[in-house]
Amino acid sequence: MTMFCYQCEQTAKGEGCAKIGVCGKQPDVSALQDLLVYALQGLGLVAHEGRKVGVKSAAADAFACEALFSTLTNVDFDPERFKPLIEQAVAFREELRDKVIAAGGKTEFDAPEAAFEPAPSLDGMVRQGEEHGLQNDKESDPDKKSLKHTLLFGLKGIAAYADHARILGQTDDSVYAFIHEALAALTRTDLELQDWLGLALRCGEVNLKTMENLDAANTGAYGDPTPTSVPLGAKKGKAILVSGHDLKDLEDLLKQTEGKGINIYTHGEMLPAHGYPKLKAYPHFYGHYGTAWQNQHKEFAAFPGPILMTTNCIQRPQESYKANIFTTGLVGFPGVEHVKNGEFGLVVAKALEMPGFTQDVSGKSVMTGFARNAVLSVADKVIDLVKTKKIRHFFLVAGCDGAKPGRNYYTEFVEKVPSDCVVLTLACGKFRFFDKDLGTIEGLPRLLDMGQCNDAYSAIQVAVALSKAFGVSVNELPLSLVLSWYEQKAVAILLTLLHLGIQDIRLGPSLPAFTSPNVLKVLVDTFNIKPITTPDEDLKAILG
Repeated sequence: MTMFCYQCEQTAKGEGCAKIGVCGKQPDVSALQDLLVYALQGLGLVAHEGRKVGVKSAAADAFACEALFSTLTNVDFDPERFKPLIEQAVAFREELRDKVIAAGGKTEFDAPEAAFEPAPSLDGMVRQGEEHGLQNDKESDPDKKSLKHTLLFGLKGIAAYADHARILGQTDDSVYAFIHEALAALTRTDLELQDWLGLALRCGEVNLKTMENLDAANTGAYGDPTPTSVPLGAKKGKAILVSGHDLKDLEDLLKQTEGKGINIYTHGEMLPAHGYPKLKAYPHFYGHYGTAWQNQHKEFAAFPGPILMTTNCIQRPQESYKANIFTTGLVGFPGVEHVKNGEFGLVVAKALEMPGFTQDVSGKSVMTGFARNAVLSVADKVIDLVKTKKIRHFFLVAGCDGAKPGRNYYTEFVEKVPSDCVVLTLACGKFRFFDKDLGTIEGLPRLLDMGQCNDAYSAIQVAVALSKAFGVSVNELPLSLVLSWYEQKAVAILLTLLHLGIQDIRLGPSLPAFTSPNVLKVLVDTFNIKPITTPDEDLKAILG
């Protein structure tokens, strides 16, 4: 069985995974994910037409986000979990079709996606998925296909953020409308290059709105993040490690472990959770353990308690800790215990069984919680430091981390940033340098952790506020973006930055395999986007 997947930065040879995913994804799962996307395109056709005649389904909207999120890199590796998703996509399509017919809307389409029927067996679905993978895309023009797949991958990022927001009660019909519209557009063969480019940039526009919604959901539930020191050591006692991004899962676990003598530690992108007032109010929410997702094999094996994976980025668990790891929500891995969101009794029981930390473990601490409100609360000081030339430049060094060679560039870059410059960071890319002591400028830390990947919204709002204060455009600010990417949320954020017209972005460690040479030329000519080179060369080019 063969496959083709090139949606992540680590894809084999920088071209595409054809035998097994570098992430560990098996060919059957790859085929099922492709088939799920195919089924969702049929749902999108009907849902998009339904909106024209006032037919909507909140359940179908939520499902589309969950299903797309399930196809992100390092989320769901369990083939058994995809069969009901594919069947549900078709069931929602037909349910909506009946309602659209009753409302007098269009329900007949030329696209075969609208009439797709899944095979009754999982093996049959795998064979169907092989027929509808990315390599078999009916778009023959390589540049159109490049932008089409860029749209698809950005759409997956939107779906992830929209799902997180919905879990906390924040929904937005305009976001769901675009998701269905874009899914419907993916079935078309009559669109021109400019049409696909326009859809990709609209994807960035909608992602900005989605991140705004998620920001409102997170801050509405847990308060505005505040600068917080987070210990990297450990406290004697029972322990649970929470990885991923979902703050609601973390809150539920904190509630269910109150008074049980269990300390809760974050891992990976959960680190910024320590900055939210309502979460850090729990006295047993102790510290942060480990670094980025790609180091989990070593770090999870050494953790003396259970691990709860709430979203991406799970890797194939090692046998040494496979019995101690749990998945929840959309995360899945064959042979790993899956628990329902908010029902963490098995995780708590496992923590009480396991030894926990037998003694205190000393370690340094790191700061997090520098979201937009925290930064803008000292905006006057920041502006004064810039005007008096005590701050020469800001660097946003952010994005995803990964195992592929070349990412040490970001560590070296931050280490070489001059002492009169400030480094803003967010997402798991920060783990290349998050524990570096860069000192301060007039009391302002030179390294400011702004949060998770979705907190790019905070960074954008800070840039907009500073541009207004200085009376210049964002592109005229003493600000440079040096980004690392890995998966599809990063694609959505990059499209957001392009929608906003941000220029001179440096991107690495490699450029997307799904970007054709001609599309890359458009991005270079229009936005001056460029690949990273070396820290010394890039710093010299930026600072002169």
